[in-house]
Amino acid sequence: MAPADGAGGHPGSAPRSDEELAAVTQGGVRPHEAPIDLVEYDPRWPELFEREARRVRAALGERALALEHVGSTSVPGLCAKPVIDVLLVVADSADEDAYAPDLRAQGYVLRVREPDWHEHRLLNGPDTDVNLHVFGRESDEPGRMLAFRDHLRADEKDRRTYAETKRRLAERTWRHVQHYADAKSEVVAAIMSRALAEQ
Repeated sequence: MAPADGAGGHPGSAPRSDEELAAVTQGGVRPHEAPIDLVEYDPRWPELFEREARRVRAALGERALALEHVGSTSVPGLCAKPVIDVLLVVADSADEDAYAPDLRAQGYVLRVREPDWHEHRLLNGPDTDVNLHVFGRESDEPGRMLAFRDHLRADEKDRRTYAETKRRLAERTWRHVQHYADAKSEVVAAIMSRALAEQ
C-alpha cells in the first residue's frame, strides 16, 4: 500500500491491520518495519511528473480526463518521500478493462484496488518512484486532493506545520507505510478543512 503523501488515504481512520491491507493490495503486503525516508524538496520532481504524464497520455489518450501532480512532491519547499504521486481521472475507475491493459502495456502494475473508497486504484509506474492514483470522474476525492495541494503551495504556515508533523512521525518505526500516512490524518483533516473553506 503506498498512498499519496498527504493527498489520499483515509482521514480519521485507525491504522489498518495486515488483513485489511491485504484485502485491497495486489501481490501481497510487505511490512516496512522502519522509519520513513523523507528528503528535502527536489526541483526535479515536476520533471519526473511530466515524464509520467506523457507516458499515461500516450497510453490512454482522451480517456485520461485529468492528470495532475499531487502529494508532497508537488509542493515546492515541502519535504516528502521521494515518490511522485500522479492523479489520473478516468470515466469510471471501477471499469479497469477501459484503461488498465493499456497502462500495463506501458509498464504499470496494479497494486491497490479499493472498491469501498471512491473505487480508488493505485498502480506503480515502470519506474519505482511513481504512484498512479486512479479515480472516476464522479468521485469528489480528486477535487479534495487538488485543494489540499494548492493550499499547501500558497500557505506557508500550514506547509510548515505539515512538514513538522511529517518529520516527527517519520522518525518512528512503522510496520506499514500506510500506518504513517494514517497517523497524519488529524493534521491533514485540519488543513483540508481550511483548504476547502477557501474554495
